[in-house]
Amino acid sequence: MSETSELTATEQTTKQELAEVIAEFEEYRERLVNDTMEAAQRAKMPKAKVLAQLEPELAKIDAVLQNLREQQAAVISQVANG
Repeated sequence: MSETSELTATEQTTKQELAEVIAEFEEYRERLVNDTMEAAQRAKMPKAKVLAQLEPELAKIDAVLQNLREQQAAVISQVANG
């Protein structure tokens, strides 16, 4: 395999892996919110209090997602610029 073909294959793999990780984190975030809110409802906890406690974890997840999206944009930009 030529060096160019290997690079393209690696870039494609990286793009795919980043897309998969981003999707998994998005699903995890959604599931965390939904499951936590359901548990809070069963425990009759105020929604605002639950969201306040959940916010630091959501902020961490959002920061990771932002970082992954920036990496994905960089990879896409590299591919586009050759």
